[in-house]
Amino acid sequence: MQSMIPVYQPDLSGNEKKYVNECLDTSWISSKGRFVTEFEQCFSHFTQSKYAISVANGTVALHLALLALGVGPGDEVIVPSFTYIASVNAIQYVGATPVFVDIEAGSWQIDVELLAPLLTKNTRAIMAVHMYGHPCDMVLLQQFARQNKLFLIEDCAEAFGAYLAGQHVGTFSDIATYSFFGNKTVTTGEGGMVVTQQPELEKKIRHLKGQGLMAGREYWHDIVGYNYRMTNICAAIGLAQLERAEMFLSRKADLALYYQKQLADLPLSFQQVKPNVTHSWWMFSVLADTPEQRDDLRHHLTIEGIETRPLFNPVHKMPMYAAGELELPVTDNISCRGMNLPSWPGMSESMLMRVIDAIRNFYL
Repeated sequence: MQSMIPVYQPDLSGNEKKYVNECLDTSWISSKGRFVTEFEQCFSHFTQSKYAISVANGTVALHLALLALGVGPGDEVIVPSFTYIASVNAIQYVGATPVFVDIEAGSWQIDVELLAPLLTKNTRAIMAVHMYGHPCDMVLLQQFARQNKLFLIEDCAEAFGAYLAGQHVGTFSDIATYSFFGNKTVTTGEGGMVVTQQPELEKKIRHLKGQGLMAGREYWHDIVGYNYRMTNICAAIGLAQLERAEMFLSRKADLALYYQKQLADLPLSFQQVKPNVTHSWWMFSVLADTPEQRDDLRHHLTIEGIETRPLFNPVHKMPMYAAGELELPVTDNISCRGMNLPSWPGMSESMLMRVIDAIRNFYL
């Protein structure tokens, strides 16, 4: 029996063990140590961000971003329903209200043309989520946010290495966040990053993430803060990952292109890449013609020893966020027909062909 091909698996074959062992040997295992600083500096450089602040995970990164901007009770934040739940939960954490917007059928990103009717006197921010590694239309979102005096936040959890017109995502907004969970392009196991171009926001984030400790005074806390710091061990893994980030991204792009070529004649469709976009292909995804066909294909692949995952369920239909009869037709349609295929950088050619052959056998 052939072994299961996972939908994702991190590649830890670089300097990860060497750097982690240095942490253990020197006893710098908590939130201080050289790797925290070096990881932040290298990440800032790679993503074209002026400031990068490491944190415990991607969800707390979003929480801190909203706190730093002063978003809170009575405020509304426009956010896509087609996203991982953390994007919306963070809005709830600060007491604000998520206002859901539909997506474009081709790119699966926020449909900017639908934003204006959602504005109210309480609208404070827009959270753009770069789904599966394709950038949102940040140029139009920038213009819309400025015209309406709104904060703009980028959730880049799935979009490390994605560019719009040569500019890395996360640099178009007031503040942006990343995740380094084990299935992300660059991982620290658990971890996240907040990036910004504004020095005052960088200071707020560092103040908030470190228990609200006042600079220059021991054990004196002048605000309610949080323990959201990244450990030196996690940063050590992250630094080693960054050393090979270009290879990871190149391999993911090759996998996506190969899947598209080999599956082009089947009744499957793919996320469409817009002009001037560099897609980072966090997860390669396909859409079946119907939800039933998607489920049958997933079952077939499971039997063949191939793991898949469905696309994210619409958040506006989950019990804690469902309100009234909100209609987001594109979100509903994409979500119920889509699935992620195995697409991690370390996949062998034989694994890739197993996936393709299994899919073709289902249809042929």
